[in-house]
Amino acid sequence: MSYGPTRGELWFRLAVSLAGFALMLGAVFYRGLPQGPAIVEVVGVAGLFFGGSAVWSAVRLWRGR
Repeated sequence: MSYGPTRGELWFRLAVSLAGFALMLGAVFYRGLPQGPAIVEVVGVAGLFFGGSAVWSAVRLWRGR
């Protein structure tokens, strides 16, 4: 028995991660980069979350589990 997300769930995670990453980039381009420590939260944490989730899902899909 295999544990972990199914291929359908991996595709969903990849799509949501790419959409979230694109929305974050769109907001940064539209509003500009915030000044001060907020840039760490906006670009750093959100970028790591969406980017890392997208890469993890893509790698799992590529390997074919």
